[in-house]
Amino acid sequence: MNLMKNQNQLTRRSFIKKTGVAASLFSFSPLSISSIFFNSTDDKRIIVIGAGLAGLSCAYELDQAGYNVMLIEARSRPGGRVSTYRDLFSDNLYSEMGAEYVDSSDKYVHEYCKKFNLKVLPAKQYDGVYLKGQRLTMEGLRSGRDSLPFKGTLKGKLFGQEVQYIKKWIDLVNLKGISSPEVQGLDKISVEEILIKGGAPKDIIDLYAYANATEETTVPSKMSALDMVLSNTRTSGFSENTVEGRILGGNDQLPKILAKKIESKIMYNQSLCRLDYGSNSIIATVKENEKLIQIPATKCVLAIPATILKNININPGFSIEKTKCINNQQYGHAMKIAMQYRQRFWNNKNSIGQRVFTDTPLRRVYDFSIDQPGPRGILLSFTSGEDAIKLGRLDKNKRLEIAKNTCKNIWSEAPQYWEKGIIKYWNEDPWVKASYSFAGVDQKGFREILAKTEESVYFAGEHTATQRASMNGAIESGLRVTEELKRTMKI
Repeated sequence: MNLMKNQNQLTRRSFIKKTGVAASLFSFSPLSISSIFFNSTDDKRIIVIGAGLAGLSCAYELDQAGYNVMLIEARSRPGGRVSTYRDLFSDNLYSEMGAEYVDSSDKYVHEYCKKFNLKVLPAKQYDGVYLKGQRLTMEGLRSGRDSLPFKGTLKGKLFGQEVQYIKKWIDLVNLKGISSPEVQGLDKISVEEILIKGGAPKDIIDLYAYANATEETTVPSKMSALDMVLSNTRTSGFSENTVEGRILGGNDQLPKILAKKIESKIMYNQSLCRLDYGSNSIIATVKENEKLIQIPATKCVLAIPATILKNININPGFSIEKTKCINNQQYGHAMKIAMQYRQRFWNNKNSIGQRVFTDTPLRRVYDFSIDQPGPRGILLSFTSGEDAIKLGRLDKNKRLEIAKNTCKNIWSEAPQYWEKGIIKYWNEDPWVKASYSFAGVDQKGFREILAKTEESVYFAGEHTATQRASMNGAIESGLRVTEELKRTMKI
């Protein structure tokens, strides 16, 4: 990706500012300008790249406000990492193979759902624990009757066991504030390192990997200690009591509704190959069926992950600080396996539970079909971090074999009801190549830089949001960019 600002780029930037992007393309691009440039009737077109929830919400809101917007998507569907699988299962069952949960605090998702008459169904909370081969119940853990088979843990809870080992840093934040050098210095070390400094045994670090690090889709050694400490000063963080939900009938309904509202403005199956930009002009070169098409605009919104953006030819390059963040932003690994069974044995009276926390390669295993009728059902697993990487190295059959055997260990009767399994490993997806972003070590300020406008180019996506790694964060970023454009560009 040609991003660095060397002397040649600075010269070219000056040239573009004086003569416009179109003229510069005749000098610098081997491609001819497509007829769409000369046929353009509106010199205020805004191009949005990426039809995930970030791009969709931005394009939808701009369209509603009267702007001339065009949304370009590489896939043949809207939604991005919102991916509801339907046709691969029996009896009209479906499963969320991508973004899944809607927390009670996800205001933007809830607002859209209310607007479009979609219902958010509260999800089942954790009721079972399978650790080191032991079957425990959440009721037993909460009451203190059962104890986690990990050294250094406190009774009465599952998540948040690490807090006792970082209390002095939490107190430091409360005493000296976030901006103090001592607090800011925590960005230089990992969660694993700060837990070791706090005297946490290896079991606590391992448990953190299965708990919070799983939600971040990474490992403690890559996570910023600063982000972890600050999250514990603001809130208690994710826990077994977090109220989560899903859109009843499938999360894909939300992106489909947004896409339907602006269907005449969306171009599918077109991937961005190159972006030429100036202070108030854009030429986006997209590929459709091996054919290159150049589309002019006044502004551009890049609502795509940094994992994809870093491989796109940008001319002239972005700022040095933006380039660094795009190239180094940390993303995790995530795999989901949806397992269809003939009967829902996990609902039996002697079952360990319907939503089970584990230290197995599947990590989280839970009844996804709780709101779907019929005898058949789906157990869905959410694997991340090192386990996702290990499973990702295996072929489909081996992955399914491990999934079947793991479920057998948790529910002994599982094999007799097995029908089939469907896998989605997001790091294999050509348009994401990752799960979602997280705050890595020594990446303080990355989010703000990634969200910052560069001349006529704007940036959206969960990696630019304050509530990253969520559908709500994606929408948040799309709405932010919409307001930025409204302030700088009149209809």
